[in-house]
Amino acid sequence: MADLSLEAACGPGAVVCGIDEVGRGPLAGPVTAAAVVLPAVLPDGLALAIRDSKALSEAARDRLAPEIRRHALAYAIAEASVEEIDDLNILRATLVAMRRAFDGLALAGVVPTHALVDGKILPDLPCPGTAVVKGDSRSLSIAAASIIAKVDRDSVMRQLHNQFPGYGWDRNAGYPTASHREALKRLGATPHHRTSFSPVREVLGLTT
Repeated sequence: MADLSLEAACGPGAVVCGIDEVGRGPLAGPVTAAAVVLPAVLPDGLALAIRDSKALSEAARDRLAPEIRRHALAYAIAEASVEEIDDLNILRATLVAMRRAFDGLALAGVVPTHALVDGKILPDLPCPGTAVVKGDSRSLSIAAASIIAKVDRDSVMRQLHNQFPGYGWDRNAGYPTASHREALKRLGATPHHRTSFSPVREVLGLTT
């Protein structure tokens, strides 16, 4: 269960942020990252409710996200665009989004001295960091970041759905569901589809 033990292990006086991303797997839309600095003590109900965003219902995420933003010492959300994903590849674009989220904390007047990052690879950061496999189930800060990143990206995909309603992005958030892939073949690709992803490349007739 996610708690603040990893944050505490960074040492007394450390300003620790949790960083997570959402949207590596979709065929469309940006990849979104969030960075969150939590206080040492959270309301019990909130601390117990925060967990990996994938383990929460949409309603629970929508309820928790504003509470996390209200109680956090600082938070920031950032993206890497579809163009950056296609130019850099999804891993590098994800790391770019993570670094942008980290840098956004300074705009809130908080400069972390340590970062806990979900996954195996750290972005380029100006402070020490720890890559935490399955971090969104181990670190409260990472889990909080995963929630606000997910809520933000889902909102972006709903807005894009209004422009391109045939793909079901209000329901699938751009992920390669059967209905999304069928719509992609039937309607073709949009400017928001990732041309570096094989299902999109196939539709576009790109063989390399």
